[in-house]
Formats: sequence, structure tokens, C-alpha cells
Amino acid sequence: MRKHWGSGVIWLLLFTMPFWMLAVGGYTELAARIVVLGLAAMALNFLLGFTGVLSFGHAAYFGLGAYGVGMTIKYLFPSTAAGVVIGVAAGTLAGAIIGALIVKLRGVYFAMVTIAFGQVFYFIAFRWNSVTGGDDGLTGWGRQPINLGFTTLDIQGNDKAFYYFVLALFTISVAVMALLLRGPFGRTLLAIRENERRARFLGIPIELHIWLSFVISCFFASLAGALFALVNNFTDPRFLRWDQSGTFVIMAVMGGMRSFWGPLMGATVYVLLQDYLSSHTENWMSFVGLVFVLVVLFFPRGIVGTARTRTVAEP
Repeated sequence: MRKHWGSGVIWLLLFTMPFWMLAVGGYTELAARIVVLGLAAMALNFLLGFTGVLSFGHAAYFGLGAYGVGMTIKYLFPSTAAGVVIGVAAGTLAGAIIGALIVKLRGVYFAMVTIAFGQVFYFIAFRWNSVTGGDDGLTGWGRQPINLGFTTLDIQGNDKAFYYFVLALFTISVAVMALLLRGPFGRTLLAIRENERRARFLGIPIELHIWLSFVISCFFASLAGALFALVNNFTDPRFLRWDQSGTFVIMAVMGGMRSFWGPLMGATVYVLLQDYLSSHTENWMSFVGLVFVLVVLFFPRGIVGTARTRTVAEP
């Protein structure tokens, strides 16, 4: 009951965020950024927290989703829906190919190779000035209204409409992830995370399941990237850089890797700290790093994981 109560509170806060965010000094775009980066952190955690495989290259798929939607709208046709589909397809396809190449690696070797592949995409975006805009980023495009047939969803000039568009995709994504993790596939991933050797002895095709987990994770990461580009109406090579991947890891660890909602909580704390501190000091990353160190030292299970453990321990 407590678990369902907690999920209910989270959904209530998400659905009302554009209203109470203004009351606490925030703004609607900040709410959209929290949801989008929360989805990116949860996508990484699908691989990290529930499969036990660390990737430091998920910014590659996040960035491919971002460039996919931006380049589609700018160069092909001005359609938000088509841009999101193409961006997600590009990120997922890249994840499927790269995942097949590295699926047999483990530990630090897997993490380092994901960084290497991610940096390849970063330097392509950085150097291909005529198409990607290079270091200046991809400009001259913006999200377009979505024609639903019976009505038009104005996500171009209505920030609240855009927020609920993002939240709708987030809801579908979270529902799919929860369905997968609660089923036999998710139980198999947990078995691999806890003891890969024993899972292999049971006859589980380890490499296939890790590859599928990697591709699913890349799918949702690329969707988050496409939505993040739409939030900003802009994308640049920093979306693809390895430190962006590190940010997703920080969010997941800060919130709680082995909890479903932990990465969303970590993303919320990170984005709010970034928004507040960056308006007061250029050294905001130092303070965020200090908070991260304190969380790791005193809340090793993350914010949500520690809270859940203490709640269970109560009589």
C-alpha cells in the first residue's frame, strides 16, 4: 500500500507541476526539463540499476535523438511528430548496432567502450559544421504544432500544452518500462544483475538479454533527447559529450539506482540545483558535486532507496 501511495503522490505532483512550480518560483519550461531529464535518467537506470551494466555513453543516443528531431524539422519537413520518430529511430538503431558489438564486454571495459563510441558521434557533430552547425549548435528550427485530426495541439506557443505533451510521452514510457520490469524479462534482468554466472548456468542467454536491455535503454534515452531538443528549440554537440552521460549517472545514483522512481528524484534535485545555483555563481557544478558526494557518503542507496529502506524498517 505504501508503494502505491508513493507512486500516486509522484503522479499527482507531475500532473500539477505547471501550477505549483510557478508558486515556488519556477517556470513551466523548468518543469518540462525535469520530466525529460528524469526520463533520460530512468532510461539509463533500466540498464544500470536493473541489469547491472554501466554505460558512460548514453549521451550519444540522447544526442542522436536531439539532432534527429532538429535536422528533420530544419532540413526535411516541419513536423514535430515525424522529427521525434526519426530521432528515436536514429538513436535506437545506433544503440542496436553498437550494443551488438560490445555486448560481450563487462565492467570497466564495457563502460570505456561506450565512452569511445559516444565520442565518435560527438566529434562528427562538432566537425560537420555545414549540417550540424558545429560548436554553434543546430539553430533556425523550432517545435511545430501537432495536428491530431480533430484538433491542433499548440506546443509551439503554449508552454503548458507542450508540458503535457512531454508528460504524456513520459507516462507511456514509464508504463512500458514498468510492464517490462515486472514481467519475466525484468526478472531475468535482475537475475543477471545479482549473479550472472548462476543465471548462465540456468540456461539464460545472457548476451541476448543484455543487448535487449541496452537497446530498450537507448530507445528511451533517444526519446528523452528528442524531447529535450524540443524544450530548447536547439541542440549542440554538448548533448552528445561524455560528461552528459556522467550527468545521467549522477542523477540515477543520487536518486537511487535500484529504485524505479529514484532517477526521477535525482533528476529533479539536479535540475533544481542547476537552475538555482547557475543564476548565482559560475561555479555551480562545484556545489552540485558536493551535494553528490554527501549523498553517496550518507545515503549510499540514494534518496529514494534510503527513504524506502527506513520506511520498511519502521515497526
